[in-house]
Amino acid sequence: MRAYFARRLGQSALTLLGTSVLVFLILRVLPGDPAKMLLPEGAPQSAIEELNRQLGLKEPLHVQYAIFLRSVFRGDFGQSFQYRAPALQVVVERLPATIDLTLVAMALTVAAGVAIGIVAAVRAGSRYDYAGTVLAVLGQSLPSFWLGIMLILLFGVTLHWLPTSGFQGWRYLVLPTVTLAAYPTALVARLTRSSLLEILRQDYVRTSRAKGLAERTVVLRHALRNATIPVLTVIGLQIGTLLGGAVITESVFAWPGIGKLVVDAIFFRDFPVVQTILILSASIFIGINLLVDLLYVVIDPRIRYG
Repeated sequence: MRAYFARRLGQSALTLLGTSVLVFLILRVLPGDPAKMLLPEGAPQSAIEELNRQLGLKEPLHVQYAIFLRSVFRGDFGQSFQYRAPALQVVVERLPATIDLTLVAMALTVAAGVAIGIVAAVRAGSRYDYAGTVLAVLGQSLPSFWLGIMLILLFGVTLHWLPTSGFQGWRYLVLPTVTLAAYPTALVARLTRSSLLEILRQDYVRTSRAKGLAERTVVLRHALRNATIPVLTVIGLQIGTLLGGAVITESVFAWPGIGKLVVDAIFFRDFPVVQTILILSASIFIGINLLVDLLYVVIDPRIRYG
């Protein structure tokens, strides 16, 4: 286990390094001059050149990347062009809003997705199974931006039940959470159903029923645990999807998180902020996948890492 953990840490470090290089190069080829975005319209060319020099954008690409790496090891990820503050500080100020949204959406995904999948598997071929299948297909088919706008029009504009933007309490979480969780919930529900159906056909499940165990015990204690491994893999991957999907959802609902921040930063060509957000997101995604791999051992003691 220690050797496996050390190997994964080394692979994670290389992945983050490759991510930083890729993000750095992609941002540099985007059209648009950060100085022109920051200065008033009609600013003289001399002022634009001077601001680019102050921002370090006149240096060769390898020098700019070395400066960025030095700022990463220093812990501030460089200075934000737009906010004139450490990029990490700018991102950390917006991070709680995104974490709240992602955690609530993930909780809804696990609770609703697994529950729908269990009911559909246990009552395969029934109206509950067909209803769950329809919901799953709709959840995976509807674009998140369209679903968000429809929820705003129905529950915010027409019924006046829920607020449509901002971040001031739990009521503001409802619409963006449902929008963000729709796709992963549908995916988890379909995978839970198919995985549990396969397990319920196994011999040991029939043996458990023959021994007189209650159906609830057979499904939840024996079958579901073995059906959880592929579901757990997808749930771990969906956390990264939720962070990525938050960009669209936060833009639709004007949610003050890092998703909306990265959109604004790309518009203003605020390279340090974009790089900070993407590297932090990659770090979170890699860490969650490592945690999921370690949880396999807890769920199934037969799994061992050499």
